[in-house]
Order: sequence, then structure tokens, then C-alpha cells
Amino acid sequence: MSFSSLVQDLSFRDNPNDRRQMARGTSSASTVDDRRSHVSRAMSYASTTATSVSISGDISSQLHGGYSHPLARSWQAERQLTKSMLIYPLFISDEDDEEILIPSLPDQYRRGINKIVPFLEPLVRKGLRSVILFGVPMKSGVKDALGTAADDPKGPVIATIRLLRQRFPQLFIIADVCLCEYTSHGHCGILRDDGGLNNQLSVDRVSDVAIAYAQAGAHCVAPSDMNDGRIRAIKLKLIEEGIADRVVLMSYAAKFSGCLYGPFRDAAGSVPSFGDRKCYQLPPGGRGLARRAIERDIGEGADIIMVKPANQYLDIISDAKDIGKNMPIAAYQVSGEFAMLHAGAKAGVFDLKAIAFESTEGILRAGATIVVSYFTPQFLDWLES
Repeated sequence: MSFSSLVQDLSFRDNPNDRRQMARGTSSASTVDDRRSHVSRAMSYASTTATSVSISGDISSQLHGGYSHPLARSWQAERQLTKSMLIYPLFISDEDDEEILIPSLPDQYRRGINKIVPFLEPLVRKGLRSVILFGVPMKSGVKDALGTAADDPKGPVIATIRLLRQRFPQLFIIADVCLCEYTSHGHCGILRDDGGLNNQLSVDRVSDVAIAYAQAGAHCVAPSDMNDGRIRAIKLKLIEEGIADRVVLMSYAAKFSGCLYGPFRDAAGSVPSFGDRKCYQLPPGGRGLARRAIERDIGEGADIIMVKPANQYLDIISDAKDIGKNMPIAAYQVSGEFAMLHAGAKAGVFDLKAIAFESTEGILRAGATIVVSYFTPQFLDWLES
């Protein structure tokens, strides 16, 4: 029976006088008024009956009221995106006046040190709190088998750290620590004669680079090389240098190998000249291995744990939060993820702003409290409105 039929039936059954008058074929104004009254009461009765049917189970099944308003919807989030959660990646060239668009990484540039301050000034005014620096040596002959340019005092990272500390005293500066941008072979450490990674020499070299960045003024050093034992080595050297109390050690603890780093490698010029990085980055299916790596790096002295990539590894972010209950958890929405979202928006699949928020909120929901994001400049505007 339809709702209107139910009302008519209830109204008709509710008034026997009305039924008799209708049988005699008579009507009056009062009868019409009575009928309207009965219809109104019948509709109320039908509404109450329908509601009773819809909540015949537990009353807690009624959830819509809790998020019908936009503000109420935001209150449902365990954590909400804020400007202070965001870290913006910067590619710093050793060509001081360079400012080159990276074709595979939408709206992102590789910049020399002379272009950094003018670029950052408006972002800092809008609330930018943190950047992570990736050095990109472009000059001929700079790269070698040992990555000796990585901690060159006049190199792009150390020079930029000192500049940013002077020009933006409140900006939190993170230095990515790896050799891949600086080695002639493009791998993240020093190689053995057979082409494999020499873990011990790599850890010694990477930890020296981390200390150089810390001494230059980086607030945080973030080793991304994935060599075994590098967190412990860096922490011990920070202690020996007497600066462990003022330098954050953020570990790329769960960094997975895969095809999502292409645009980054274009930007940083870090494509391996042979082979791949599967022997030292985690296999995509290795959830248990990722948990072991997270546990190891926490035990070796990491202050922050990072998961990379982010959107395809939300379960690992959740695991990291579970393992490091009392620690900040960071996630890096990598270049390939960012490029895919831009491509989808360009194809009309979804709105760019909407998907940027949706994907980032998924990262936060999984457990991250820090997000490395190429969307950071847009978020500084979007979060204002």
C-alpha cells in the first residue's frame, strides 16, 4: 500500500460518521473540516508508524543526524588536516639561477638557491611550516661512485639549509639523506665490485652526510636509503657530536619499491644506471617485513617513522601507528600518486581539490599525523577557505 493510500484508508476508518454521510451521498463544510483533521492525524500516525518500522532494531542504527551539517561532518574525523601537518618537498639544483618545470610532476619545479627565497616567501606568509630538501647536482662531473658531493659545504642542500635558517627562522627544515642523487650509478649507497650494495660502507657514508646536514642547521635529518643499521649509526653520531637533543631523526622505515617514483627520479636525476632498488627497498607485498623494519628503526632511535608511498599502503600506515603508538607517523604521498591524481582530474574523472582532500584524509584516517605532499601550496589556500 502506498503512503497516500494508507492515509486515505486510515482517515476513512477513523471517522464512522463520515462513512455514513458518504453512504447517504451528503456532505457539509463541517464534514470537510472534520475530514481534513482526520487526514492530518492519520498522516501523523502513518509517519510515526513508518518511523517505528525503520528503527525496529537498536536506536543507535540512526546515524545520519550526526553528519548532516558540514561542521558536524568534520567532527566525525579523528584527526583533521591542518597546515602544521604538511611538509613540502623542494628540489634544489646546484645551478643557482635554475627554475625548470618538471614535465612529469605537475606544477613542480627544480630551483636553484637564488630562486628559493622568492618562491617560499608567499607560502611562508600563508602558513607553510616545513620543507624537505632534495639536492640535485646538475653540473658536469659532480657525480661519482661515492657520492662525495652530497655533503659538499657549497653544495645545494647545505647552502640552502643555511639560507633558509637565516631568512625564515620559524621554518622547520628537513634534509633528505641519500646518495642516489649524487652517485654516478644512481644507487642509494656505495657498491661492491660485483655491483651489489656494500651496506657497511653505505651506512658510514650516509651517516656522515646526515651529520653534515645537522651541523649546517637542519632541524631534522631523514635517511631514505633503506640500508640496514643507518638509523642507529646516525643517532650515535648525533650523540657523539652533542646535537642529538636538537635534531629530529625521521626514518623512511617502510619505503616500498615500485613504479610510483618515476616523476621524482626525473626531478632529482636519480634513475639507476643499471638494475633496480628492489634488493634494499621493501617488496610491495611485504607487510610483515615492513612491520619488522618499523620495529627495528624505533629500536635504533628514530624519532619519527615514515611510510612511503602513502595511498597504496594505508595498511602499513595503520601498522606503523599501532607499533609506534607514542610516536609521530609520517606518510609521503609520492610523485607517482600525485601525478595520477592530476591526470585523473585533467581527464574529468574527479575534481582536483576534492580528490586532494579525500586522498589526504585517507592518509590521516590510517594513522598519519604528518604528510609530505606536493599539494602543500594549494592546501595553504584551500584550508583558509
